[in-house]
Amino acid sequence: MFINFSQMLKYINIVFVCLLFSCSNNSNKQENLMQITWTNSIANIIHSNCTPCHRPNQSGPFNLLSYSDAVKKAKLIKFVTQTGYMPPWPADANYTHFVGERILNDSIKLLIKKWVDEGCKYGDSLITINPPEFNEFSNYRKPDLIIKLKEAVKIKGNGTDAFYIIKFPYQIDKDTIVDFVEFVPQQRKLVHHVNGHLVSYDENRKFNYQNGVQINVDETKNLLSVYKEMNIPYIDNLEPQFPTLTPNTVYYLPGYLPPNYPDEVGGFRLKKNGMFLLNNIHYGPSSKDCEDSSYLNVFYRKTPIKRAIKETQLGTFGVSKIEPAFFIEPNVIKTFTTQLTLTQDISLLSVNPHMHLIGKSFWAFAYLGKDTIPLIKINKWDFKWQYYYTFINPLKIPKNYTIKVIGTFDNTKQNPNNPFTPPKLITNGNGVESMKTTEEMFQFIFTYMPYKNGDENISLEN
Repeated sequence: MFINFSQMLKYINIVFVCLLFSCSNNSNKQENLMQITWTNSIANIIHSNCTPCHRPNQSGPFNLLSYSDAVKKAKLIKFVTQTGYMPPWPADANYTHFVGERILNDSIKLLIKKWVDEGCKYGDSLITINPPEFNEFSNYRKPDLIIKLKEAVKIKGNGTDAFYIIKFPYQIDKDTIVDFVEFVPQQRKLVHHVNGHLVSYDENRKFNYQNGVQINVDETKNLLSVYKEMNIPYIDNLEPQFPTLTPNTVYYLPGYLPPNYPDEVGGFRLKKNGMFLLNNIHYGPSSKDCEDSSYLNVFYRKTPIKRAIKETQLGTFGVSKIEPAFFIEPNVIKTFTTQLTLTQDISLLSVNPHMHLIGKSFWAFAYLGKDTIPLIKINKWDFKWQYYYTFINPLKIPKNYTIKVIGTFDNTKQNPNNPFTPPKLITNGNGVESMKTTEEMFQFIFTYMPYKNGDENISLEN
């Protein structure tokens, strides 16, 4: 069972803050209450907000499990929490709210600051605080199906990004309904993102989709030849025919958890024979050769599909044009827009902004005339932290409203994230759209359902 640490923290620290700042006639009791220690407050804050990533085999560069761990990094903890750099939550919480927000309020920041400034006191020596227990195999319940690779992905230690196409074939006893799929990375420090689809094969056609190359380095722009080599499409009379595709059923970014929607929302059919196709898994640069044996956890749903989820992609690889033409000249800060006018009322479920290294800010909203519906605003873009942001409740966007996206890119030498010194012309692949980190993307993906009366009252929190 996944623990919603942010919610737990909210209630825990209400108690602490009330205690710490309550009045008392007894000065000695007041002094004791005002003393901030590991045992009376800080352990709960660290374990709720930091430990999920800062533990063995996770994305955090060091552990924050114990008191001694926290003391060693106390000054750093103080700095990153006071500046808002940690815990990572790029979205502006003053603009919109989402499920699972990792935001420390001012009271909690004050507790951390005072604890560090006052010498990182442990507190009651009779109290032993153990870190929370985590399920290393899933952030949710026991999966109904685990799909593993037949061979590990070999990653070269050449210091460059690597992009792979990988298929996870499976066979099950009967067709079923899937709630969601969880990608579990083994090389958590290297896996930057994953995007994958479900490929469903016709049982009446003799075709062994299990054959062919399972792992393919995406070094060619001729994807059709890659798919043929991997034995993904049917081949009839030398003409490829692609089986049914359910897009974007697998998604991963560090810190991202797949949405576990209520029974009336989402779900998709899993046929007896098929595969999950990771059409893009991005490994960051590695200094040494290594292997990755990531896998998929599949969770079934007992109820039938009631409200199917749809997805639309704007900008790069999407259905809308980027304006002006997507070229970012050296030594300039440049802003682009892309937009789409809706042809029906929709219930918006989640949004996913995407840019690369020189992204500076991102802003999306829906509007009709002077009426504006805020979607997401990221004032300081950080390539390392990108999410599918799920709204707390479905957000109604009426027909004829236009979803507008504004992205600003900083291609100057003053940008410490610029991959080139001196700055160079950066595009999305010199006219051929690319996903390479050193090139750029301007992309906005949103998931939705056709609107029904009362959708605003559905809770999307796990």
